[in-house]
Amino acid sequence: MLLTLSQWLGHDIRAFNVFGYITLRAVLAALTALILSFMLGPKMIRKLTELKVGQPVRDDGPQTHLVKAGTPTMGGALILSAIAVTTLLWADLTNHYVWVALVTLLGFGAIGWVDDWRKVVEKNPRGLASRWKYLWQSLIALVVAAWLAWSAHLPSQTELIVPFFKHLVMPLGVTGFVLLAYFVIVGSSNAVNLTDGADGLAILPTVMVAGALAIFAYVAGHAVFSKYLGLPFIPGAGELVVFCSAMVGAGLAFLWFNAYPAEVFMGDVGALGLGAALGVVAVIVRQEIVLFVMGGVFVAETVSVMLQVGSYKLRGKRVFLMAPIHHHFEKKGWKETQVVVRFWIISMMLVLIGLASLKLR
Repeated sequence: MLLTLSQWLGHDIRAFNVFGYITLRAVLAALTALILSFMLGPKMIRKLTELKVGQPVRDDGPQTHLVKAGTPTMGGALILSAIAVTTLLWADLTNHYVWVALVTLLGFGAIGWVDDWRKVVEKNPRGLASRWKYLWQSLIALVVAAWLAWSAHLPSQTELIVPFFKHLVMPLGVTGFVLLAYFVIVGSSNAVNLTDGADGLAILPTVMVAGALAIFAYVAGHAVFSKYLGLPFIPGAGELVVFCSAMVGAGLAFLWFNAYPAEVFMGDVGALGLGAALGVVAVIVRQEIVLFVMGGVFVAETVSVMLQVGSYKLRGKRVFLMAPIHHHFEKKGWKETQVVVRFWIISMMLVLIGLASLKLR
């Protein structure tokens, strides 16, 4: 929106042409999302408190979490709103990748909103039934994957890139690409949701991964840099830098309110939407494996739940004291803040390893 205005003004006033640079708009997007979230955050928290949209807490969890009961949830709506508004302001709205990312973010966020609303407002402990949740997640992911496959004009847009190997790529074909995109988007969405169980635990790794994906998007959308670094050139992918920067700004602002002791939780509306957004960006810039590495904390949380459930059903025994794995460490005596900060450090290390794949090929 503002890009179009600046382009129109640029015909008469050359100074406005500076807004054509993605890097400048990325910085402005991060600042805009940050400021919007800071301005609206306190008002949203007060409103959620008035509506008594409080987070239910499991009785069998860490005892230190019992004091969290009643803390406002569904705060993820603030993050998604800030990202959407900021992207509409600063991104090139003629770029179809921008709309794909927004549709994925808001579509999965809507699923989380319904789930949260049923849990905390309608007092239905099941929320949105799992079969309906996965059905809608699958429908959105498949539509997005099919659109990306249909709109691909270069082989590099559907090939699987193996990091750290310069010429190792795997042709997927339309079917393979759609299936991979589906599992990455749905898997990433649910992985972030499972991680969101302690104050600030999910949001900062999300911010770090989003920031790293912004770098990959910039390189993928730049013909010279992508060729130099041996990455596939994806025309138009560079505009996702604005989207990812908005995620970084909104996420950092939300951390201000979500840091221990949290004033608000993001809920499924935030976790599902943000996770799916990370997944779809990784698919577009062809960095699914790198996302798996950088999001290692999300992967570990998901695997811990799968192992716990599988072991209990097959052997009648639990692998962990409690799943997801961050609760296991709390049960072992780690303080919540220790778990969160240590997981942040691990996430930072994994993101750096992912970024190293840009050059180490």
